[in-house]
Amino acid sequence: MVKIAILGYGVVGSGIMQVLDWNRERIALKAGCEIGVKHVLDIRDFPGDPIEKILTRDVDEILSDPEIKIVAEVIGGVEPAHTFVKKALLAGKHVCTSNKELVVNHGAELLSIARDRELNFLFEASVGGGIPIVRPMNLALTTDEIVGVAGILNGTSNYILTQMEDSGRTFGDALAEAQSLGYAEKNPEADVEGYDACRKLAILLSLATGRQVNYKEIHTEGITSLDAADFAFAREFGYHIKLLVDGRVFAERVEAVTAPMLVSKSHPLANVADVFNGVLVQAKVTDDVMFFGRGAGKLPTAGAVVSDIVDIAKHLGRHIMHVWTSERMPVADAESCVKRRMARLEYNDLQRAADMIRVVFGASEYTELPGYPGQLAFIAPCEAERDFNRKYAGLSTSPAVAKTFPALRVYEPISLRNEEFK
Repeated sequence: MVKIAILGYGVVGSGIMQVLDWNRERIALKAGCEIGVKHVLDIRDFPGDPIEKILTRDVDEILSDPEIKIVAEVIGGVEPAHTFVKKALLAGKHVCTSNKELVVNHGAELLSIARDRELNFLFEASVGGGIPIVRPMNLALTTDEIVGVAGILNGTSNYILTQMEDSGRTFGDALAEAQSLGYAEKNPEADVEGYDACRKLAILLSLATGRQVNYKEIHTEGITSLDAADFAFAREFGYHIKLLVDGRVFAERVEAVTAPMLVSKSHPLANVADVFNGVLVQAKVTDDVMFFGRGAGKLPTAGAVVSDIVDIAKHLGRHIMHVWTSERMPVADAESCVKRRMARLEYNDLQRAADMIRVVFGASEYTELPGYPGQLAFIAPCEAERDFNRKYAGLSTSPAVAKTFPALRVYEPISLRNEEFK
């Protein structure tokens, strides 16, 4: 039997216990041995819970126990999780975690410690919850050159956008419903402002490049300013709106943006709805690979942690290699990123506004909708963000234009058909 400890007995921690109990025989078959929980660390009491007998408040009791081979960290946040995980690795214990904040801030460091000691630090659940994405990128796609990672990596924001588009709810109403269903926290800032998805993108790009991508350098926008008109005009042009992560890998830099974007109705990511997540990985040999499923939730996330526990149990004497060093991978300034955009404005003079759009942007077609009198929208051609912003700001000063609304980027996957070796 391989004995483990669980740090944290919240939603995911209790889910790990459930998965280990429900699937005990199958897990033992897959791991080649039984998995037993010797200790659970938490500062709270759980009267009547089966873990009462193995509950501890002292992490040193776990770290000093030679029987415990694997530690599953599901406390969340950076501290004390970082201190506990680092100590566990230094004490000779393998570690797995669902903690994206820990991984995005200290992943390279912890992987280095694990590598030096022939231990394992695994973090499948930190990005896609129940969606397997870290392991495929590290193993199945290891011989390929990843050039792009894009997707929907936050179920809360995706649920809200689905409700706004399909049911016509306002952002506030959709958020309130998400909170009532348990999909959104009381303070939903990390989800609706894009911070959660941004951190996950940084982890995936760090794995894709083998170098540290700083999430603080990734341009990030949320969904709080979207309204019904955005969805109506996007639909007219043949798009859905999704909070999308879009990372593109070049030789010495990455381009990375997290923001609400227009996704063509014909693209698989456009059909990822409600609380589901989807990730598209683009690689030169494999081409497009799509991962879809529940990106969060008690049991899907716990199941991913248990999968890491099983993987470690099968490799107790061998390090599972991840190429991710502390060397910095620069993130390009978002203003240099080239994309098309949907721009929307209120006009005072339709003809003069249309003429300006044609002259300034070279866009000869625009759309009006009956439900939004005095407004028009157009798709601006591809150009660097700084150039678009300069032109759009100039447009807003025209007497023909009453008001401009925030423009939305159009997501277009990387074309791999023109790669030289193909």
